[in-house]
Amino acid sequence: MLASLRPYLSTAFLALLIAYFGFHAFTGEGGLLKSDTRDAALAAKTRELQALTAQRHDLEVRAKLLRDESLSADLLEERARSLLGFADPRDYVIRMK
Repeated sequence: MLASLRPYLSTAFLALLIAYFGFHAFTGEGGLLKSDTRDAALAAKTRELQALTAQRHDLEVRAKLLRDESLSADLLEERARSLLGFADPRDYVIRMK
């Protein structure tokens, strides 16, 4: 009986191997059925990148205004008051993070 099935063992083994990898290609961690979670994660990371890019641009503009060649007196005064904790007695100070 086993001798008559011997020629088909390698074919059966390869078929099982293909079925195993095919199953994991669809349902595995990076499978085709998980593409919606990958797309959602990509969209969230894209939004985070845009927010960080805008924040970096804002910081670059503020740093440019503090350089010697383009010093902004208002920004310099704001930073000095913020760091030293000084304020004019007539000012209303609202601290924000």
